[in-house]
Amino acid sequence: MITHLACVMDGNRRWAKQRGKLPWMGHQAGAKTVETAISFCLQYQIPYLSLYTFSLENFKRSQEERSYLFNLVIQQAQRYVPKFVEENIKIRFVGDLAQFPEDVQQVCAQVQEQTAGGTKLQVNFLFGYGARQELFAAAKLLAQKILTGDILTQEQFESCLWTAGTPDPDLIIRTGGVQRLSNFLLYQGAYTEIRFLETLWPDLTEDQILGAVTSAVQAQKNLGK
Repeated sequence: MITHLACVMDGNRRWAKQRGKLPWMGHQAGAKTVETAISFCLQYQIPYLSLYTFSLENFKRSQEERSYLFNLVIQQAQRYVPKFVEENIKIRFVGDLAQFPEDVQQVCAQVQEQTAGGTKLQVNFLFGYGARQELFAAAKLLAQKILTGDILTQEQFESCLWTAGTPDPDLIIRTGGVQRLSNFLLYQGAYTEIRFLETLWPDLTEDQILGAVTSAVQAQKNLGK
């Protein structure tokens, strides 16, 4: 089995459009699939799960949709904290959180603090995330370290990334039929298996996740990893 599963949760808005619903209603449906992904990782003892929840480019969306998304994250996070604690799940919000409203930042900090003791599964919500921006931020931080006399190493650079402390993903699943990474874990995914699925995120099932994971594991075995 794998250690780290990462998902680009694409297709929520198209799912809603196909059903004549408002775009952000797809995000509500997609939140249930997040539960599916978490349940899958717990069942198969995968210790890390990363979910592309809100990219920095998503700030270009309408104020109405952004507000709905922020409220959804707050509501879901607060609602599931007791379950996360009970199931020994640690939550991290990875990204430039300073871009979000103060109340959203506060809830993110509270959820991280309340679940900090989780050791069974770490769920990274990539929130206000962009891989290019992450790399630029890491480069700036590293430049400051060099000015103080530190010796440059690859390990130092990786410690400056927003994802520091999380192993590189073994598999990236992108739903929705689009075959690109869209600024997602560009550095960390250098040797990652990628599976593009036509299924829209709200329709993704545990069997489909298992199929992608099994395929990735077999591919690595064939390479002798």
